[in-house]
Amino acid sequence: MLPLDPHADPGRRAWIPCPRCPSTPDCHSCRQGRTCSTHWRYLLTNTGSLLHLQCPTCTHVWSHETNFGNTRSR
Repeated sequence: MLPLDPHADPGRRAWIPCPRCPSTPDCHSCRQGRTCSTHWRYLLTNTGSLLHLQCPTCTHVWSHETNFGNTRSR
């Protein structure tokens, strides 16, 4: 298990599902697409629409392309 990134800030959050943690179909807020106070991820950095995230539960680090707004050039 990785340690928590030293730049992880609870003030910078994203509500993207962690690819390693089980989904939360029983969470009413998540089912409605609302910001949940439990199932959030650290937003470490971003480059345009590419997000770099870390899960506070399992500490997995990954990147997620949102394809929203200002996308990166290929």
